[in-house]
Amino acid sequence: MNTVGVHCILELKGCPSHLLDDEQLILETMISASQRAMSTLLDITSHKFEPQGVTALALLAESHISIHTWPESGYAAVDIFTCGETAKPRLACEYFVSEFKAADHTLTVLPRGNGCGCHHPLTPKEEATLWQVRG
Repeated sequence: MNTVGVHCILELKGCPSHLLDDEQLILETMISASQRAMSTLLDITSHKFEPQGVTALALLAESHISIHTWPESGYAAVDIFTCGETAKPRLACEYFVSEFKAADHTLTVLPRGNGCGCHHPLTPKEEATLWQVRG
């Protein structure tokens, strides 16, 4: 299979609400997640909602990491898209699950850019890991 990148869609459930409402913690977690994914952080921004919730976006040379939180529901939606051959977005996903102490999670991994004519081949190991995981 040939792709331009991998898109991880991570659903975090059963997280402590105080973690999902801590804007500074979320930003620090995103920075560490980008390092763990071996990606290049270019910029980061966030917005704290009232009375609760945070949206944050990390712009990567390889694409992006975003998170949207609903502390009142213990839920966060995380989106990690990386292109190229060196980034490891699954490692960032594992880190988010751990840092936000998710009681449950769902990870969907999708190949992106298949058929666009601008892709690189996945290794057999990468191709074998394109599946859905329920934590």
